Amino acid sequence: MASASIMFANATRRSMFQAMRSSSSRLSSFGSARLMSTYYTPAHEYCKVDGNIATIGITDFAQAALGDIVFVDLPAPGDEFEAKDSFGSVESVKAASDVYAPVSGKVLEVNEALTDEPALVNTSAEGEAWFIKLEMTDESELGGLMGADAYKEHCEKEAH
Repeated sequence: MASASIMFANATRRSMFQAMRSSSSRLSSFGSARLMSTYYTPAHEYCKVDGNIATIGITDFAQAALGDIVFVDLPAPGDEFEAKDSFGSVESVKAASDVYAPVSGKVLEVNEALTDEPALVNTSAEGEAWFIKLEMTDESELGGLMGADAYKEHCEKEAH
C-alpha cells in the first residue's frame, strides 16, 4: 500500500502543472456561479451542489496523477454514506484508490457510463465522468470543504 501512495505522490508531482493548467482554464470558462457551488476535498474529490443534490467525482488533478483509468467501482442507488466514508474506488494502470464522500447523504444515481467506459474519467473528470449523485442530509458539511482557490493552493503545496 505504501508503494501505491509513493506512486501517487510521484505521479502527482509530475502531472501537477498539466492538471492545474487544464483545471484553471476550465474553471474560468464556467464563470463565478460554478465556483460558488463546487467544493473540493484534500483527497481530490469534487462536489458540485445544486440545491440539496451533490454530484461527486474525482478531480482532473486526481485523474492526471492516476494515469489511464481502467476500472471504476460505484455503489448502488439507495446506499447511504457519511461524509468521509469510502463509497467506491478507481483503478488505473498505476494504482487503485478509494473514493470518499465529501458530504453525507443517500445515493440517488450512479454514472453507469463509467462501467463500460472508465477512461471517460481521463477526458472529462469534472464533467461527464461524475461518479454519483447524492441527496445531502447535512448541507453544513460543505463548510468543511475547499473552494476552487483553496483547492488550487492545496494541489500546488502537495506537488512540492
